[in-house]
Amino acid sequence: MWLKNLNLKRPPKTLYVCSFHFIDKKPTEENPHPTLWLGYDRPPDKKRRVLRRIDSSARSTSDELDEMEVSEEPSSTSVHSCDAQTQWVDPGMEDHTYSKGPIISCSMSTPSPELSHPVADGMLQSDADSLLYTGIPLVEFHTLVSCLQPFAPTASSVPVVDQILMTLMKLRQNFVMADVARRFKTSQSQVSKTVGQWIDIMSEHMRDLIPWLPRETIRATLPQAFKEQFSNTTCVVDCSETVLQKAKNLDSRSESYSHYYASNTVKYLVAISPSGIIMFISDAYGGKCSDRYITQSSGFLDYLRAGDEVMGDRGFTIRDLLEERRVNLIIPAFTRKGSQLTNEEVTHTRRIAHARIHVERAIRRLKVYKILSQTVPINLVPKIDKILKICAGLVNLRGELISSEK
Repeated sequence: MWLKNLNLKRPPKTLYVCSFHFIDKKPTEENPHPTLWLGYDRPPDKKRRVLRRIDSSARSTSDELDEMEVSEEPSSTSVHSCDAQTQWVDPGMEDHTYSKGPIISCSMSTPSPELSHPVADGMLQSDADSLLYTGIPLVEFHTLVSCLQPFAPTASSVPVVDQILMTLMKLRQNFVMADVARRFKTSQSQVSKTVGQWIDIMSEHMRDLIPWLPRETIRATLPQAFKEQFSNTTCVVDCSETVLQKAKNLDSRSESYSHYYASNTVKYLVAISPSGIIMFISDAYGGKCSDRYITQSSGFLDYLRAGDEVMGDRGFTIRDLLEERRVNLIIPAFTRKGSQLTNEEVTHTRRIAHARIHVERAIRRLKVYKILSQTVPINLVPKIDKILKICAGLVNLRGELISSEK
């Protein structure tokens, strides 16, 4: 009944209903629901006090101060009826601002003249501009916009192309929300809400940009560095870390502390094909997690088939896990009990390092998006898994880098 009276389909995250809207000034058994002045009728006129000024020389006498009269005049401000969804504001900042008319108006649902023309048209004039702000060429950006446009939220007055651009600018350059808001001539809260919504939308509809390639496709696109010595390699794996803003909770600090980086980080697994396509990226784990634990719990092993070969570095002590699935592991040789490597082991290690460098290049392309190469703010930590998927999809969408490194 409350949602029906407030004209809401679902409750917002934080719902406040003032006693002003209840008949008995609070919910009671006889009148448990808000029914008064919900934005559909004209509320009572606001009163304001007007002080009559007196001569400054007479302020010293209390008798004359008592003669000051306080009159109440009805406010001349016109009141407009609005939808209830436009009336939710922070009650700690303002109270019943919808009754003041011009402050909150139904005209907010229509874009202003200066926002009717998308900002993206002026910012993205060439591939260089598009690569700077989004990380992908201009044609790929417009293709992405056309594919995601049917899933755009309908409540925003900002053009869809601008909504997607401001989200990609946050990922690519990690601009602060206030800077993005100024560039797009909108409010900081609107930018924060838009970026959060589009991160959810993009992560859901860009999964196809991170495909696990068939074995035949991997063999057909095998680079020269793999053809001679590692022709059966299916993927190259490595783990990377991104610095995290320090949390206040001590348990969260302990779980995310990385001794390698000497700071709080999130750690994730990246698997690429020999040709450089990102085929798998895991969810984010705490920086203290080992490579073996992430490989075992991320779901990466489910993609492997009998006869595959996985190339990694010495940290991937997962040979027993792969042998259960009849998968071969290619890693550099270990020195045992201080003994030196043989000439054959040194040569084999150099060849692995020469081929494994491709996964380092893929991670470098991934961290072109500064949201992953700079400190991740604590408010974006709940969306870090989705951000990883989006950035990996955008890296694959920019195809000329992959072809140039074959």
